Amino acid sequence: MIDIKFLRENPDAVKENIKKKFQDHKLHLVDDVIELDVKSRQVKQMADNLRSNRNKLSKEIGNLMKQGKREEGNALKEEVSRQAEELKNLENQEAELSANVTEIMMQIPQIIDPDVPIGKDDSENVEIERFGEPVVPEFEVPYHTDIMEALNGIDLDAARKVAGNGFYYLMGDIARLHSAVISYARDFMIDRGFTYCVPPFMIRSNVVTGVMSFAEMDSMMYKIEGEDLYLIGTSEHSMIGKFIDTIHNEDQLPYTLTSYSPCFRKEKGAHGIEERGVYRIHQFEKQEMIVVCKPDESKMWFDMLWQNTVDLFRSLDIPVRTLECCSGDLADLKVRSLDVEAWSPRQKKYFEVGSCSNLGDAQARRLKIRVNGENGKYFAHTLNNTVVAPPRMLIAFLENNLNEDGSINIPVALRPYMGGKEIIK
Repeated sequence: MIDIKFLRENPDAVKENIKKKFQDHKLHLVDDVIELDVKSRQVKQMADNLRSNRNKLSKEIGNLMKQGKREEGNALKEEVSRQAEELKNLENQEAELSANVTEIMMQIPQIIDPDVPIGKDDSENVEIERFGEPVVPEFEVPYHTDIMEALNGIDLDAARKVAGNGFYYLMGDIARLHSAVISYARDFMIDRGFTYCVPPFMIRSNVVTGVMSFAEMDSMMYKIEGEDLYLIGTSEHSMIGKFIDTIHNEDQLPYTLTSYSPCFRKEKGAHGIEERGVYRIHQFEKQEMIVVCKPDESKMWFDMLWQNTVDLFRSLDIPVRTLECCSGDLADLKVRSLDVEAWSPRQKKYFEVGSCSNLGDAQARRLKIRVNGENGKYFAHTLNNTVVAPPRMLIAFLENNLNEDGSINIPVALRPYMGGKEIIK
């Protein structure tokens, strides 16, 4: 959420940012919020003046009563009572206007980083760099669920009967591989100095609206009926929520955490052949990383976070590339975002396996995550990035380690987590 003071002083810059994100339908919100903000501050000033005047009158009443001037004192008491009713009305107006300002401000997108390329959607994202040599084997690579089924590693039919489409049973060595990847990713991040955490898998609505936009919330989150609780779509939500309404000394920063969780997503609009199998699903597990840092360090951490994901995939011999997300592909709270994509020998192209995001002070402003600095308090910056998210990551793993006879090679780094196995047959 943008600082209201910045919006007041730079309305044209905010409008230009909205245009860069191709959200012209939101341009009127800038003028709307400025108008409401003026009214809100006027009402607040009137209420403050009235409170000050009531305090003066109360002192006068006390003095008059001491002097025995009861008639004059009682007259002032009536005036105080009248002003109390007027103040109550002003306070109600103040609360309503403040809520309206906040609601509109939460719809105005964050100011994007100057390095973000301008584009309408993900088709205009810009490739930055490739890591590893993509290989297409001479034999045909089957669809990922066919690879799993040949190894008795997945049962989609039973999952449909139990939970519907978008769910799965992983079995045997494939299930073990899934857990091995998560465990390896956990230790990989711990070795890089991150603190391991298992967070709550449900969060309250005030945390939900603190970490994402209304549009994301509607398309992703599952609501627990009858309770103020939502199932998390990623552990980033509860990990950032951990710092809600807190003040930290500057020398405590940064906080670097890596978290495991199951994730639950509606996945509205998923369709097409690549949505079959376990590519887009309602339930999966994930190892995440988050950073809470000083504003002048967030760009450095952004580069360090995505590099962690690249390094992990390369340690498992999976070729990857990085894509800078264009302005139209950025969620409203994001300042900058970079996708990590893994090579798919079957599709002969790359596909997304992780996303690194710098949210500036957007989440911190909503959740009141503040820092005590030398020159006063300020809002922290928050970042997040996917370490691995199997079973989607398994697609890349299986395709890149598949042998012609249908067996799967286990990279050296993963063998300790697979009981020393070198191959799955």
